[in-house]
Amino acid sequence: MVWKLDRLFRSPRDVLTIMERLSEAEAGFRSLTEAIDTTTPAGRMMMQMVGAFAEFERAMLRERTKAGLESACREGRVGGRRPKLSPQQQAEVRRIVSRGDKTAADAARLFRIHPATVCRLLARPPSPTVKKTKHAK
Repeated sequence: MVWKLDRLFRSPRDVLTIMERLSEAEAGFRSLTEAIDTTTPAGRMMMQMVGAFAEFERAMLRERTKAGLESACREGRVGGRRPKLSPQQQAEVRRIVSRGDKTAADAARLFRIHPATVCRLLARPPSPTVKKTKHAK
């Protein structure tokens, strides 16, 4: 017994495999939200049909998501969380830590960010769009 069919399988192939295993175990299947009972021929047919529709729905969702991401990319938008620090702040953190003026932990406290954020910033190469400040050598 499951709450909803889409919690049970991902493709019609999964449906058939699960139905075969249930049959071998001489067990039935019942969904609480859909009127499907595999102990009847009509229930087995409905389960296969619902499985096909679920796979179709997932494929359509995947297609729409991909199209949306490609559209956003063409428009210059980048997904994910906004950076905690501006490019100028990132350059400043790099400068003060690399010169030894402050430790990574001190820089994190100064900019009110987690020390791991400073470590990740220092581990990746500097962004080419960041202009060097007057103090940078």
